[in-house]
Amino acid sequence: MTAFRPARHPRITWISPILGLLVILFIYLTHRNASSPIAFPHRKQNADADCPSLPGLEDVLVVLKTGVTEARDKVPIHLQTTLRCVPHYIIFSDYNETIHNVQLHDVLDTVAEDVKQSNPDFSIYNRVRAAGRTALTTSDMNPDTNSAFGKPNNPGWKLDKWKFLPMIEETLKARDDAKWYVFMEADTYFFWPNLLAWLAKLEHQRPYYLGNQMQIADVVFAHGGSGFVLSNPAMRAAVTLRRQDVDAWDRVTRDHWAGDCVLGKLMADAGVGMLWAWPVLISGQPSELDFFSEGYHKKPWCYAPVAYHHLGPEQIRELWEFERKWSREGNHEPVLYQDVFRHIVRPKLGGTVAGWDNRIGETPGGAESQPGGVPGALLS
Repeated sequence: MTAFRPARHPRITWISPILGLLVILFIYLTHRNASSPIAFPHRKQNADADCPSLPGLEDVLVVLKTGVTEARDKVPIHLQTTLRCVPHYIIFSDYNETIHNVQLHDVLDTVAEDVKQSNPDFSIYNRVRAAGRTALTTSDMNPDTNSAFGKPNNPGWKLDKWKFLPMIEETLKARDDAKWYVFMEADTYFFWPNLLAWLAKLEHQRPYYLGNQMQIADVVFAHGGSGFVLSNPAMRAAVTLRRQDVDAWDRVTRDHWAGDCVLGKLMADAGVGMLWAWPVLISGQPSELDFFSEGYHKKPWCYAPVAYHHLGPEQIRELWEFERKWSREGNHEPVLYQDVFRHIVRPKLGGTVAGWDNRIGETPGGAESQPGGVPGALLS
């Protein structure tokens, strides 16, 4: 992506062509550095043959959030699949590093230093910032069991809540002219054609906050792992409100355990209500969904999935390969949940699968078992 394209100026005949090029280059570089501190990765040329035409994707900025304890394991598959055909994306983490020639940006860099030094959530962050990956310990890599309250024994998970609000501001700084901002995590998979067809039904000039509905106390918010979408006006409203008292919002984050809920409160206080997006966005894998659930009067079977969550690299590649095959076979209709079932889930039923994880020991829940709906906005 080119962050700045110089305006055409009248030709000055007495300047040599070489000097003219140098002047234009200087203007280009100085303006770009001032207006876009983050350089967007370029789509690989050899990926174009595998990339279908997706009008509207150029108006979307995709943001992938990850962390130092998982990035090396989970980011590479996205560079090969999910992000392969995306023209504009950013990867935010809690540690500046390069993976497969793509820069990961420390989104916590702008958090006040006194917060980082006084809050135990930042223990892992401060160690890694000082000594790099060698500072990681075995306990840092503890996967922990996912519960109704997240992963309280996982240091990376406890730090993660601090990323949400800075991520919104840093994303807007990176590109303030996108129509839509799509946020995902390293175990999330997006169907871009379905997303674009969904967003085409909405007016990007309005403040939209789209997500898989969750609720803690009196705050209804978009579940982070399921992916969520903000329009440009919604982003600006959130950033404007936070800037009025960053310290106060840091205290809100400190006293909560879920960063996506804190973001939901910020959005609500900024006057941007959440549009419920189940079953378009769900917090589980294809095999976990009750395709015929009728909660909230929405039966997923005939809806188009936009994102899945809790996916490993192999599952992400499987969905990507399925999408490629779907496109190559000339299918122009959106992929529906019934298509995912027939092509991904059903072939695995009734047989023996090596290394099958039946997820015994994990706390059931998530929005796939608590269905909701998006009035007038879903594909059907």
